[in-house]
Amino acid sequence: MKMWGGRFSRETNPGFLEFTSSVGFDARLYPYDLACGKAWAGALRLAGVLSPAEEDDIKEALGRIDEEFRNESFEFEPADEDIHTAVERRLVEMVGPAGGKLRTGRSRNDQVATDTRLLVMDRCPVVTEGLRALQEALIARAGDTLDVVVPGHTHLQQAQPVLLAHLLLAFVYMFERDVQRVEEARGRADSMTLGSAAFAGTGVDVDRELLARELGFSRPCPNSVDGVSDRDFVCDTLYAISMVMVHLSRLSEQVVLWCSQEFGLLELDDRWATGSSIMPQKKNPDAAELVRGKSGRVIGDLVAVLTILKGLPLAYNRDLQEDKEPLFDALDTVTGCLHVMERTIDTMSLDRERARELVEGGLMTATDLADFLAEKGMEFPRAHEIVGQVVTYCLREGKGLTDLTTDELGRFSALLDSEALRWLSVEESLARRGCLGGTSPRETARQLESARRMVSGHKPL
Repeated sequence: MKMWGGRFSRETNPGFLEFTSSVGFDARLYPYDLACGKAWAGALRLAGVLSPAEEDDIKEALGRIDEEFRNESFEFEPADEDIHTAVERRLVEMVGPAGGKLRTGRSRNDQVATDTRLLVMDRCPVVTEGLRALQEALIARAGDTLDVVVPGHTHLQQAQPVLLAHLLLAFVYMFERDVQRVEEARGRADSMTLGSAAFAGTGVDVDRELLARELGFSRPCPNSVDGVSDRDFVCDTLYAISMVMVHLSRLSEQVVLWCSQEFGLLELDDRWATGSSIMPQKKNPDAAELVRGKSGRVIGDLVAVLTILKGLPLAYNRDLQEDKEPLFDALDTVTGCLHVMERTIDTMSLDRERARELVEGGLMTATDLADFLAEKGMEFPRAHEIVGQVVTYCLREGKGLTDLTTDELGRFSALLDSEALRWLSVEESLARRGCLGGTSPRETARQLESARRMVSGHKPL
């Protein structure tokens, strides 16, 4: 039996009914729909709509329905348009007409909004847990590589030497911002819509403050029209997840580059890589590539919901049914991607010899040479120009900066003496970058300890 058939004189076209049905995807809201049903039964009993016996019967039946869902014995019927219809139909089957009283003063509009908010409040901590696990894996690898120097890049061109641990910690701090955004998104969902009815507010004298507390909300929504039509919390959640995926995609790209033969810094564990169907020598970083690709999918979920909302008049519109699949997809996708990347990072191996090869005999300490001239009193633009000439000489002669002699350096400036040669070493370059946030060994070690404290819930150093 449909929830709304009385006004209609002809049966709904079966194809149209199938087109409008959402039970195929919103069935996963069942725990929250049942929780709302139990709380609403209590509110109706306090308002005098239900007798204590009716409340008990309804709550007991809702508990049995929960068991049916859990053991996968719940049977949907063709007339079940959504999870709310299915639960009400089964409730009436169990307790008779008293089950129909549960709809008093309540609409699917405020029901679905409350269910979805509860789901977001449940799933955001799961995303945070995945982020923390990935941060811990990155921190562990950073701790293992405090002595490993690699080329740092800008524009994907070798720029300056940097500790690998410093690069890994950059991702830890990226993901920390994601943790904050996900927690904020959960807070935006923490506003109970139940009691708003269709949009004008329920006609039953229920205690919405009490109802909110029983369902785990800190407050009820303050305006019933906004309550049923608001999906900002969905967008907030999708934006937070999209940023997680953007950062996962950047980490994935870094892993793909470092695992290439051209870099050769990392090798993936056999358990977290695949091969080629035609080229026997290949070990492909498919996990990282798929995570990188799935970022576009999740960003698309955000754009989809923003587009759905952009032109909606007040209050509820059926368009809002289309927010569920993007939200569910994004939550499922990010959870899987976080796990895959955590295991990828945790199990990959580092080629230390290759790291040494990449930083030897290059031009990455050119900035240090310019800094040396500036410290001797030369204006930096002139120092930059002179070092550029030194670099041109090195390229022409096939030399690295550390291959130069004092005589060769002295041709470009009388200030470039034997002391300047010492500034060109990778070790000296790193040591000079000891400012807060820099890549010196001592400062990176401090950042590492600070990150450990941050991820474990203590105040960072």
